[in-house]
Amino acid sequence: MGVPTVSSIASRRVRPLLCIALLCAVASARADEKFTYMTSWFAQAEHGGFYQAQALGLYTKAGLDVTIRMGGPQVNAVQIMAAGQADCVMGSTDIQMTEVRDSGVPVSTVAAFFQKDPSVLIAHEDVKKLEDLKGKTIYVAPQAGRSFWPWLKERYGFTDAQSRPYTFNIQPFVADRNAAQQGFLTSEPFAIQKAGVKATVLLLGDRGFPAYSTTVTCMDATLRKRAQVVAAFIKASAEGWKSYLADPAPGNALIRKANPDMSDEQLAYSLQKMKETGLVTGGDAATQGIGVMTDARARASWDFLVAAKLIDPARTPLAATYSTAFVKDAKVLP
Repeated sequence: MGVPTVSSIASRRVRPLLCIALLCAVASARADEKFTYMTSWFAQAEHGGFYQAQALGLYTKAGLDVTIRMGGPQVNAVQIMAAGQADCVMGSTDIQMTEVRDSGVPVSTVAAFFQKDPSVLIAHEDVKKLEDLKGKTIYVAPQAGRSFWPWLKERYGFTDAQSRPYTFNIQPFVADRNAAQQGFLTSEPFAIQKAGVKATVLLLGDRGFPAYSTTVTCMDATLRKRAQVVAAFIKASAEGWKSYLADPAPGNALIRKANPDMSDEQLAYSLQKMKETGLVTGGDAATQGIGVMTDARARASWDFLVAAKLIDPARTPLAATYSTAFVKDAKVLP
């Protein structure tokens, strides 16, 4: 071996320093990795896992600087995302986001934190099953015509003649014992209970409606350019959901700060229903991890949309609508 020269010694000293500098630069870049996730509504327990991850610093630990931006009435989250003002958005269902894709917006769903769609039909207490509603008046919003209403018509023989417009007012249902109405598992049943009305709540997700809900949906360009960031966000969010279901206090504090109108009673009711029905931890999530999506479930939703003529399968092939690549390695078990 030759005698080390001054330049070779200096080089050996510089390399470790250079490596340290590069590591610091990477760490700094990770810490500053900004990411905006837009929810579907005002802050509520149904978004609890995301706020919990924020409150506990799980996003920061993952190298992310996350902003949770609230949605609300008349807010078009997809339009905001397409304009570059959000990285990913919360879809109410994977079905909804597949329809967005079919309309020409290049989006894909990469995680589903509700394994069941929380849509329900609420009937008076004499009704015990969905079949009992055939022929009864059912209040449904226009949006239902592009989600669960075609499924109910095909599966249970409901007809458009028995539907009436739902205006997000429970009083027509309360006043008519022969009527039923749509709702959200954690919302309208609570209001009806507070009104002193005994009701039967029928969760469509428990009766075969295939949709996922509370999704993470992103522009295809974001998934290409920021794949690691999206994967880190999903895993930290899954950890947030696991923690929120065990002790929601940190997340609820942020929810109330973002949405002062949210009551403790409503938060507690919503959390109880999510636990009772396994919205987050049931189904495939029990064994494959919170937020999981499977090929079989994605196909079931897509098949429904095709059968109902809500999308064009040639324009919107199944493979273009979702990806399991971003959630499969997270494996945050309940």
